Amino acid sequence: MSLFDPGSEDAPATRTTSEAAFLQALLDAEAGLTRAQAALGLAPARAGEAVTAAAVAGSFDPRDLARRARAGGNPVIPLVADLTAAVPAEHGPYVHRGATSQDILDTALMLMAARTLDVILAELDSSERTLARIAAEHRDTVLPGRTLTQHAVPTTFGLKAAGWRSLVLDARDRLRAVRARLPVQLGGAAGTLAAFETYGAGDPLLLVTAYARELGLAEPALPWHVLRTPVADLAGALAFTAGALGKIAADVATLSRTEIGEVAEGTGGGSSAMPHKANPVRATLIAAAARRAPGLAATLYGAMAAEDERPAGAWHAEWAPLRELLRLVGGAARDAAELTGGLVVRADAMRAHLGLTGGAIVSERLSAELAAVLGRARATELLGAATRRAAAQGRPLADVLAAEPGLSALDLAGLTDPERYTGAAAALVDRALSRR
Repeated sequence: MSLFDPGSEDAPATRTTSEAAFLQALLDAEAGLTRAQAALGLAPARAGEAVTAAAVAGSFDPRDLARRARAGGNPVIPLVADLTAAVPAEHGPYVHRGATSQDILDTALMLMAARTLDVILAELDSSERTLARIAAEHRDTVLPGRTLTQHAVPTTFGLKAAGWRSLVLDARDRLRAVRARLPVQLGGAAGTLAAFETYGAGDPLLLVTAYARELGLAEPALPWHVLRTPVADLAGALAFTAGALGKIAADVATLSRTEIGEVAEGTGGGSSAMPHKANPVRATLIAAAARRAPGLAATLYGAMAAEDERPAGAWHAEWAPLRELLRLVGGAARDAAELTGGLVVRADAMRAHLGLTGGAIVSERLSAELAAVLGRARATELLGAATRRAAAQGRPLADVLAAEPGLSALDLAGLTDPERYTGAAAALVDRALSRR
């Protein structure tokens, strides 16, 4: 539980990144290594069974392990001692045999990431399905397109929702690709696998294969103690996901402003002092996550500059920000699924706002049409003056233009109808929704 991070509280990703979940991942990494060695005849089968049976997080004290980790700089060292003591004496020598602490901790991080990405991907799938439905339902719902905060030209809410869905799919595809490549780590003290040869492995590479198979992770081409591509790729995909969901949140927060009111969260949050408010809380929490994620990813990218065959500090700097990034994006994905699932779309407000500029929202179209009749220079001059006059007098632009000589042949009412100037929006929605 964290009062500082309500966005991730109770999200499925919180459970997969908890202290207990990480401890279990460490134990799973240790047990998987013993089983892999047993599968190749490098350890008794009973040893693999015994270590697996003892590798239960509830049997160990995370606080005590954390305190004792200070002595060696990581929690694997005290954990190995406790796990060895927890198995029958004859099987103790097969705990952690040939591995280095980083092998186990890196593998545990990948296990934790894999389990967390699975729940994040499920949340993204939920958002994608909802956004596909919204985009289809509002394929032709026209609203003002806004650029640099101002009305620009008409667009459709279906196109906006299709764009949101496209970002969700981009995030999903990146996370899926990273998930499929998350590797085990196994290299021994300096990435040569030499200790495993000492313990009888004729071909240590076969042990890496067996280890990956035991844990359901990918087999790396090389030990990656100082080749941090897996962590960097994970950081990039998670930060992208936070940003993609942040775009949705930013739009919802803007469009749900009191003076706009084109959308609303189905269950807005209250205010401690202003009972009338229904704050866009889900959007707010997602936006907060989107702002925090890049900094965490930057720390993980910075850790790539790691010296020697195993570094001092760079690897250690990854643990907390990677966990926080997983939790953060997991919470944002949960909130995005809730936000999209409960989103209220107010098409009547969208339609009303199309008239706020009195027809000037289609001035782009008018500029082209008038140029064909009057020439470009005269059309630009006339349209600018007519737009200013319409705004000053509170009159529709079409009425002002109708008084101009030489324009009587034009269907000014039709040309200034925002709902008849949405370009290829509908076709773009259809094309976007064909993506799976």
